[in-house]
This record gives sequence, C-alpha cells and structure tokens, in this order.
Amino acid sequence: MTFLLAAALLYFLPAIIGHNKRDSTGIFILNLLAGWTVIGWFVALLWACASDPRVHTVLVPAGAAFRYSCRCGALEPIGAQYCWACGRHL
Repeated sequence: MTFLLAAALLYFLPAIIGHNKRDSTGIFILNLLAGWTVIGWFVALLWACASDPRVHTVLVPAGAAFRYSCRCGALEPIGAQYCWACGRHL
C-alpha cells in the first residue's frame, strides 16, 4: 500500500509542483496522458518548473496627469524630461 502511494505521488509530481501555475490544467493533462512515457513525464516536469511570463499591469491614480512615452510605452508624468524606463529624452 505504501509503495502504491509513493508511486502515485512520484508519477503526479509535475502536477503537484505546477498546481499554482496559470497552465496547471495543461500540466495535469499532459502528466496524466503522457506521463507513463519517460519523455512525457520530463516535459510535464519542465513545464511545471518553468516560470510564468510576467504580466505588466499599470495602475494609474485617478486624476493623475500621465502620458505614454513615445518609444518604450512606459507611463510618464506630464512634465518629465526623461523616460524612467529607457532613459531617453522625451
């Protein structure tokens, strides 16, 4: 009984590692369907260990006067002379 539990935990290790990922359902399905092959298990493990891409979220305070930089797209205050993100003259 202990061996079966340990084997199930080892088999679903990629799904356990990636349970908080954005693609956790895909990791679980790949692990479930192709995990019995060594290659499928390693692909699921690598996918679970890979980092999620960062999502840029910009919160602008209400009533603040901002504009987009013409070159990099960062938000700048209206009176700024240089871009804070790329350092170029506005």
